[in-house]
Amino acid sequence: MDKDFLPVSKEDMIKRGWDRPDFVYVTGDAYVDHSSFGPAIISRVLESRGYKVAMISQPDWHDPESIALFGEPALGFLVSAGNMDSMVNRYTVNKKPRSEDSYTPGGKSGKRPDYATIVYCNLINRKYKKTPVIIGGIEASLRRLAHYDYWSDKLKRSILLDSGADLLLYGMGELSIVEAADALKSGIAIEDITFIPGTVYKTRDVSNVQNGIILPDYESMLKDRLKYAESFYKQYRNADFYTGRPLIESYGEHRYVVQNPPQRPLTMQEMDDVYELPYMNTYHPSYEKLGGVPAIKEIKFSLTSCRGCFGGCSFCALTFHQGRIVQARSHESLIKEAENMTEQPDFKGYIHDVGGPTANFRAPACSKQKSRGACPDRQCLFPEPCKNLEADHSDYVKLLRKLRAVKGVKKVFIRSGIRFDYVLADRNDEFLKELCKYHVSGQLRTAPEHVRDNVLRLMGKPSNSVYKEFLRKFDRINKETGMNQYAVPYLISSHPGSTMKDAIALAEAVRDMGYMPEQVQDFYPTPSTISTVMYYTGVDPRNMKPVYIPADPKEKAMQRALIQYRRPENYDLVKEALLKEGREDLIGFDRKKCLIPPRKLSSVSQKGGKPSVKQKKTQKQTAAGPGKHRRSRD
Repeated sequence: MDKDFLPVSKEDMIKRGWDRPDFVYVTGDAYVDHSSFGPAIISRVLESRGYKVAMISQPDWHDPESIALFGEPALGFLVSAGNMDSMVNRYTVNKKPRSEDSYTPGGKSGKRPDYATIVYCNLINRKYKKTPVIIGGIEASLRRLAHYDYWSDKLKRSILLDSGADLLLYGMGELSIVEAADALKSGIAIEDITFIPGTVYKTRDVSNVQNGIILPDYESMLKDRLKYAESFYKQYRNADFYTGRPLIESYGEHRYVVQNPPQRPLTMQEMDDVYELPYMNTYHPSYEKLGGVPAIKEIKFSLTSCRGCFGGCSFCALTFHQGRIVQARSHESLIKEAENMTEQPDFKGYIHDVGGPTANFRAPACSKQKSRGACPDRQCLFPEPCKNLEADHSDYVKLLRKLRAVKGVKKVFIRSGIRFDYVLADRNDEFLKELCKYHVSGQLRTAPEHVRDNVLRLMGKPSNSVYKEFLRKFDRINKETGMNQYAVPYLISSHPGSTMKDAIALAEAVRDMGYMPEQVQDFYPTPSTISTVMYYTGVDPRNMKPVYIPADPKEKAMQRALIQYRRPENYDLVKEALLKEGREDLIGFDRKKCLIPPRKLSSVSQKGGKPSVKQKKTQKQTAAGPGKHRRSRD
């Protein structure tokens, strides 16, 4: 049979000669058959092992019949909220509904429910009471044990309990899903599948759990938030295949949720095999008339070269999901995919990205990780690079050179984040030189996140002096290569530990940069990150020390406004923040020192009169901000 999409209707299934599928995959995203989409990977991996998989995308959660499209599957249902947690997908950090959904045809919002995994499972359980249900994807993975839920402002139970599912797969799941499918096919009851790495299961008897760690029980965590901080850090320390132990969480008498250690990292050959499965590399054609699926635009001509991250940022959940041990694809596999791209009629010669969670990680942080795993008690880059770190970009440089040489490729961009401290740790400047010369389109996006070291420490980021050193080297190499390029910083406001004084210091740093960054993220407490635990508990779970939490909505608004102080709509918030902190010295007309003028200069026009020529000139200067005029880096 020629390469094709998996069945999305009963007619598709009949064409394949199936009576019924082995698995029905229910997802909150539109069906995009591309290796950047978890449902596509899992379904294609199962297909490669001989299993029949059908897809139900974005079912109508008001109608139980919407998940009965293929009838009862032979082995079970697979459920995922999609490529994002459904609450992050649906709501902004201010808990307002988003107007667009990039994973829905036409970008239309409202096509998935809140807590989609739970809702879909409840639909299935009402219709098929005895059919096994396995949940996975980022939503299930990061909610696998008790977790703080920002949208309800509550500590929620494991999603395995609230969904009524039988088994949870966390992490990327390629090995776990095949082992689970094989167990079901062999006749093992779903409740007896308790032995697979990378899974979480329910039980009433933990006497057979070997070498397990008993976490604080759910009731005690509800009563004492510090118990949750203690529990999470035990989870964090046991998120490695080599050193992780089973974790046991109690929910009342004789009711437990047990997390097995993670699945092992994939070998390079296994990574190649996963990414070379027969994906269609686009969305299902039925979405064309609806405007297509916007999320495909950035990833269709991008290459995933690695997974896993040893960066250790406190606000990132990738460590908890993909693990700290980097796994990479071979050059041959990536070149083959690039060559296939060039044959696509809409390929314009530009590969948009070659990376992963962190683009310039192509191997484990040190040779010890290959046999002993990541150290549970220390980070590879934070607070400074470990003495065992092997900072080496040579393999990545060779890969990029080969990709640039592919016939039909005009330019290869790097748009995944790069760890600038890892770049500095490499004594060879070859990568940075080639990055500047060939792989930046005028603007290099970097992620310093803040400028105050007390906040950066809580973020798990290097000190501000490290970022400044990187900027000096970046500017020097750009001059040496004859390039005129800028580093564009991502910044986070209102992160745990950031006081108003810290926010003002960040605003002053923005002033000294000479431009206002467009990319500002107000801290978003997503499930299962160290930063989210700080937000909920008020302590750093790594040392249980108190952390200042800017949780008040007004203060959060002021901290964000300070970073973008030149925007007229932010004037009142910025002025209020400065007066509150006694920083009247930053209110005035000195463009090199002040953030805002002492009054809104548009007041004359607001009263109905026209501003004078002098006022217009002053308004223009104020809007431009202090410092030398430079073109926007965003």
